[in-house]
Amino acid sequence: MFLTLPTLLTWARIVAIPLIVGVFYLPLDAATRNLIATVMFVVFAATDWLDGWLARRLNQTSAFGAFLDPVADKFLVCASLLVLVKLDRVDVLIALVIIGREIAISSLREWMAQIGASRSVAVHM
Repeated sequence: MFLTLPTLLTWARIVAIPLIVGVFYLPLDAATRNLIATVMFVVFAATDWLDGWLARRLNQTSAFGAFLDPVADKFLVCASLLVLVKLDRVDVLIALVIIGREIAISSLREWMAQIGASRSVAVHM
């Protein structure tokens, strides 16, 4: 079940990443580029919720989808942070902390899956 609607939405999120980054290279004024990229980010970020909801609703959950969804999320967040760092809108240290957290949580989830734990992994502050 690689090409279900939920999985296609997840793939769309991955395909959107270079498109969102590419917006900042368009010959438009900064405000227009910001607006286009922000709308695109919000729309594609919303597919994160939608693909999971559809997978459960249509009974199309899969191990592949469960793997691909968080990968797409991490790619979207990390690429967006790197663009914001390049544009001097986010400090590089803040971006590194967020990206480091994403990597740490993903690693922890993978490790827990390998040892057979089925608990949710979350960081509470």
